[in-house]
Amino acid sequence: MSERKRRWGDRKDGRKLRSLDPINRITAYIMDTRTGASNYFHGRLDIRACEPYIRQKRVEGLKGFGLLHFFIAAYVRIVSQRPGVNRFISGQKLFARNNIEVLFAVKKDMSLEGQETVVKVVCHPSDTAADIFRRVSEVVAEARGAGDTNDVDSAAGALGKIPGFILKFVVWFLKKLDYIGKLPRSLTALSPFHGSIFVTDLGSINLPPVHHHLYEFGNIPIFLAFGPKQREYILDRHGQPELRRFLDFTLTIDERITDGFYFSGIWRMLNEIFLHPDQLDAPPAKIVEDVD
Repeated sequence: MSERKRRWGDRKDGRKLRSLDPINRITAYIMDTRTGASNYFHGRLDIRACEPYIRQKRVEGLKGFGLLHFFIAAYVRIVSQRPGVNRFISGQKLFARNNIEVLFAVKKDMSLEGQETVVKVVCHPSDTAADIFRRVSEVVAEARGAGDTNDVDSAAGALGKIPGFILKFVVWFLKKLDYIGKLPRSLTALSPFHGSIFVTDLGSINLPPVHHHLYEFGNIPIFLAFGPKQREYILDRHGQPELRRFLDFTLTIDERITDGFYFSGIWRMLNEIFLHPDQLDAPPAKIVEDVD
């Protein structure tokens, strides 16, 4: 994403949007919490083209390439054309995020006792599916190779050692710093509560997608969950039953970042990517910048 000179009111992780309609400027004061501004969406995606694409990626050497990589690659491609989806609210102001930061949970050991941590992948709007696979593989390998703790776990562990009555004040103080945009970038870069989107693959543990809440601390505006693959008979255009494979997913969205018309275009883009996944093999012809 292009570098811009920081101006008064910008944050270290985003630039303030100044060319908004008056209603957009006051919305965050009327709906002053992410919980109160959350919209819940359930969708179903046709994966008849996506599945062979994933198998082909594995044949090409991207061992372990799966739906998580595909969803992240699709999201990054959407951001490259619809950058408004990568905005966030902080301090009752709307910002365009400087980076694309995707978060997801990783189990270090696939067992009941296995420790879970959260990793953050920083992507570029020009990334292809192969680029995303490499970025995800690197952060997952780093998280699993860090022993019992990575940087996120270490920070959480340090806070966890503080007595409860002091910890409550520390968290309050961190929230105030975040509100005015003074939380150090070293903390927001590590934070599992700051980023573009949180993705959870519930299909990997055979659970249906839940409508996950948004966190009040931090600035994540979107939570995506997807479940296991489903089979269902539908009627084709000739009225004949046809077995199709689908994937159910849910989105929890901070509605203050953009409007419904904008999101309808994003929904069409997501469907188009799942039906024509080969477009993820090359960078986008043009990268669209968010408004000023």
